[in-house]
Amino acid sequence: MMAMMRVTMKKTSNSKKSASTPQQVGLKYGFRSGLEETVAKQIERAGLKVRFETDVIRYVRPAFNAKYTPDFILENGIIIETKGRFVTEDRQKHLLIKTQHPALDIRFVFSNPNSRISKQSKTTYAMWCDKHGFKYAKGTIPLVWLDEALSTERGDALSNVGINLNA
Repeated sequence: MMAMMRVTMKKTSNSKKSASTPQQVGLKYGFRSGLEETVAKQIERAGLKVRFETDVIRYVRPAFNAKYTPDFILENGIIIETKGRFVTEDRQKHLLIKTQHPALDIRFVFSNPNSRISKQSKTTYAMWCDKHGFKYAKGTIPLVWLDEALSTERGDALSNVGINLNA
């Protein structure tokens, strides 16, 4: 059953009606703006029930081709991505790349791998990398990464996406 709501006016101590502040109404009903409150009150004044975000309409975002430009590609085929901030859009992009090109060896160098992915999350950049199978380091590329030999798998993976290490 879908929830219906009414936006009401609150009475002040002198019995006159006064509008609630947008912050008060927003907290109570989930409005994110004063405009939403204004429109809800207009609907109510017209004698209609206010239906605010009670339903969901599903849709599909159309697919589009995207490009990824790695920060660095080492001669051994390791892709290095440097990150100070590791925002949602970047995390989603790298998951899509990993899904579509699982043989690419993408590794991250973070300013601080112990930073949380958001203020609300306990997950750090390091935890995210561990969960999704990405290697990472703090501040600089580890020497062992620089010293790794070019593997056939890495070379083939780069060739498959049109990257020639000999260019």
